[in-house]
Amino acid sequence: MDQERIEKQFSFIREIDREKFIGRQTYLSDGERKENDAEHAWHMAIMTVLLSEYANEKIDVLRTVTMLLIHDIVEIDAGDTYAYDEEGKKTQKERERKAAERLYGLLPSDQGEKLKSLWEEFEACATPEARFARCMDNLQPMMLNAVTDGKAWVEHQVELSQILGRNQNTHTGSEILWEYARKNWIDPNVEKGTIKGGK
Repeated sequence: MDQERIEKQFSFIREIDREKFIGRQTYLSDGERKENDAEHAWHMAIMTVLLSEYANEKIDVLRTVTMLLIHDIVEIDAGDTYAYDEEGKKTQKERERKAAERLYGLLPSDQGEKLKSLWEEFEACATPEARFARCMDNLQPMMLNAVTDGKAWVEHQVELSQILGRNQNTHTGSEILWEYARKNWIDPNVEKGTIKGGK
């Protein structure tokens, strides 16, 4: 056994426990509390296993799941940037890049480079796996917003134009899932007025 290697691996594993403390703005399905990054990642991983048949292109499911499980780890250092926080988005890329260097750097170099490369792939959104992962990343909070009668949308006074802007590329991962989300989650909330600016 390579003692140094296993120590680095467990150092990373201990450090990423902190992802459970990173709060997001999306409420859990009971509307009682907001989810954390680790819950978000787990949910998207399961979604990918179940919904990969709807991907526009053939995807490597394990690669996509791994991408989703590790892509928000950078928020341990960088914090969560809310989807509609325009001010926060200005510094998001630099904060997350620094975080990726430190966090993936805790691992043995071969594993650290592999995970950092997957994170960069997700960010670039240029592969079938990254496009589907982004689709999951957009649909999961949308689903929870819909099931809580738009609680976070109402809280943040989110407008239809913001949601459509945020999701302008969601269809590149799955046309079918985007159409489903639009019909079942967005349109009903526009009708109810929980999403502003739709009428």
